[in-house]
Amino acid sequence: MSEPSRYEQVRASLRENPRRWLITGVAGFIGSNLLESLLELGQPVVGLDNFSTGRESNLADVEESVGPDRWGRFRLIRGDLSDFDACRRGCEGAPIVLHQGALGAVPRSIEDPLASHESNTTGTVNLLAAAKDAGVERIVYASSSSVYGDDPGLPKREEHTGEPLSPYAATKVCTEVYAEVFARTYGLEVVGLRYFNVFGPRQDPDGPYAAVIPRWIAEMASDEPVTIYGDGETSRDFCYVENAVQANLLAATTEDREAIGEVYNVAVQERTSLNELFRLLRDMLAPRFPRLEEEEPVYADFRPGDVRHSEADITRARERLGYRPTHTLREGLAEALPWYVGERTVGI
Repeated sequence: MSEPSRYEQVRASLRENPRRWLITGVAGFIGSNLLESLLELGQPVVGLDNFSTGRESNLADVEESVGPDRWGRFRLIRGDLSDFDACRRGCEGAPIVLHQGALGAVPRSIEDPLASHESNTTGTVNLLAAAKDAGVERIVYASSSSVYGDDPGLPKREEHTGEPLSPYAATKVCTEVYAEVFARTYGLEVVGLRYFNVFGPRQDPDGPYAAVIPRWIAEMASDEPVTIYGDGETSRDFCYVENAVQANLLAATTEDREAIGEVYNVAVQERTSLNELFRLLRDMLAPRFPRLEEEEPVYADFRPGDVRHSEADITRARERLGYRPTHTLREGLAEALPWYVGERTVGI
């Protein structure tokens, strides 16, 4: 019998040792998946969300999934990260914070940089200050692959970043800087996770800022044209949400002192072009929607702020956290497609 992975060991330990957690952005896509995982492990969780992008339906979905007994371990605070008092109430008695709350999407930040700054930068400083005052032991915070900006190197390594190409990217650079400063100044334990194009259940398929995978699946299921910005050779390292959950729990529980205070890429280290993604989704959806067999995308101009190529080097996360992605792009899509299609095509 093979040795259990560190992630398996962590999950087994959490089942035996409940601790209180705070998740910011708990009603969002990644936040609600973290909530579900922690409740399934018997952990008590406090969640903070202002529902600007999070959804009530995500929490209802988690409640149905975990059942009433585990759901009873969850308490929701309706509040905004820009409100210091809401951050303070969330941090009280919580030794571990998983900071997922943010306004995402590069295009949104270009249209409204002030809103992105208020949520992502001011909100993070409020949370860090509240955590310091409350005696929080460790904060695991969501950063982004956007911090690599115009750095041309592939795969992306944590020690080499370029100039940010959007206000959103700038807010994530600020998040990392403030986390480092609070660690040095106040002794907070911090770990940063640079997410690369995370996808999976509960990811919003609607609206102008929807991520590419849920948006394209929604468009294919609804017989709407799929638009690719640029020539389609733009590439991304698509990461299934279960990989992101794993990275958070590993970072939150590591006892390796050298692993704390670092930032880590969270991805698969597998680059896929948008043209390849389109063909993969078309092929996987065609059995349900035969008309897609002849479907071709529509091409439009490149969008400002978009990075041309993105692929992560996950060596640091493997070596220091014990991170081992469990899902490739295809495996994650196979698991998530029923949710995406069911979410979009009820009644079709």
